[in-house]
Amino acid sequence: MKQEQTSAYVLLEDGARLDGVAAGADAHAVGEIVFTTAMSGYQEAVTDPSYAGQLLCFTAVHVGNYGVNASAMESDRVHVRAAIMRAAVNHDDAPSAQGGWLDWLSDCGVPAISGVDTRALVRHIRERGSMRGGVFPVAIGESDAYALIEAEPAMDGQGLAREVSPRETIVLEPTGRRDVLSAPRVVALDTGIKRSIVANLRARGAHVELHPCATPASALLEREPDALFLANGPGDPAALEEVVATVRELIGRIPVFGICLGHQLLCRAVGLETYKLPFGHHGANHPVKDLTTGHIEITSQNHGFAVRGPDGAERLESDDPVRWETDFGVAELSHLNMYDRTVEGLVLRDVAGATVQYHPEAGPGPHDSLYLFDRFIEQIEGQRA
Repeated sequence: MKQEQTSAYVLLEDGARLDGVAAGADAHAVGEIVFTTAMSGYQEAVTDPSYAGQLLCFTAVHVGNYGVNASAMESDRVHVRAAIMRAAVNHDDAPSAQGGWLDWLSDCGVPAISGVDTRALVRHIRERGSMRGGVFPVAIGESDAYALIEAEPAMDGQGLAREVSPRETIVLEPTGRRDVLSAPRVVALDTGIKRSIVANLRARGAHVELHPCATPASALLEREPDALFLANGPGDPAALEEVVATVRELIGRIPVFGICLGHQLLCRAVGLETYKLPFGHHGANHPVKDLTTGHIEITSQNHGFAVRGPDGAERLESDDPVRWETDFGVAELSHLNMYDRTVEGLVLRDVAGATVQYHPEAGPGPHDSLYLFDRFIEQIEGQRA
């Protein structure tokens, strides 16, 4: 890109800089820079609360091709702090479009940058790991920009789920064909749950309650729930020890199912450890092996932390369903990431509980894993019988 075209730039905490053209809101943003390999679903991605505190680089070359639509919202607002793109477009003439992508980002107050060599940025992050950085207009000099980046806390130790959790309980009736009075009652500690997750539960006949993540176990039990659901969310699971303590009180009393951050919280509640991945899993094309069936599922993922295997291993070299001895009995590996062989799910064998690290709701992404919602409801029904 010629210098005279440059109106904004990306700066990383290690000093790397990539120039581009300002788009979106006239502002700057700092936070952890991560990348997503999804080829579509850009609006769903930026409204996913799991991206709170982060700047998102899209590996897809063209972003904005089909505009924006209210039905693509995964929450009530944009959660990424900035969007980084190779070739952003502002098309608003697609059949389902209600507006242009860049106009919408601007209206939402979200800065963006286009014309960036995103391939170089992604290679840099893959080699050196996710790190703090920022998107800045050229009016902000590098020294001032670097000071802003330095003042931003690292992702380790941040309990960002508290910032995206609702202030009050939200009660939602089932949308599937079921007598409302007999619907299973699922309580969720809302650490940033996506709308498509809630929609999948309701479509299968569940009565869903979204509770602030600081809700104590006693208050949840007063609702006479049939199960606890732990969903996605941002930040470090190790910084949410009060949520872990609540989950710990409920394990063995009601069935517990966790996905993404919820997977990590449930694992910590039974005594397992989590750690930060070098650059996380973000995208809609991650292969995961279901060790129960042997099938490979293509999954949607968005997380920066993972669960350690037995003996503290970060990689599991075997496809065997290895086991952990936990504070609540045996936990058995159920799903394995085929990219980096990290833990993608487990089943508690002595109490009712299970997890997956990825996003079975596929918002956006493939539908290979939607069966997990059916399995969850079937487990609830089996406990009620």
